[in-house]
Amino acid sequence: MTVISRLQRNNFDRKVAALNVTRSQWSMIAVVARYPGSTQRTIAEYLEMSEASAGRLIDRLCADGLLERRDRADDRRARAVYLTPEAKPLLDQLGEIANESEDRMFRGFSDDEVERLRDYMNRIYDNVARG
Repeated sequence: MTVISRLQRNNFDRKVAALNVTRSQWSMIAVVARYPGSTQRTIAEYLEMSEASAGRLIDRLCADGLLERRDRADDRRARAVYLTPEAKPLLDQLGEIANESEDRMFRGFSDDEVERLRDYMNRIYDNVARG
């Protein structure tokens, strides 16, 4: 599983290189798209990186016009992170590349085989998550 995961990430990285985005950048954009309004700390936890590293990456993507920080109404000390409208085309392209990658990964599998594999992977995930 580790080898397949590494191959898949490396293939994806090669595809997105034409978009001038790094793995850490596209990962950040994907997390913010999935969890809009998250704090820097929460994003760092999702990405398994330090809060300081997440902050630098957020700063960079804000400077590039892809993310923005907004004040939170419920906590004046924390700031929420959102995608900007300028990030939408990039996010769409990343989604297309991800879909193409998944299609390639499951080429030659029937729908039933893919469904069974997902069931197996979910069971493995549950076993590992339980410790």
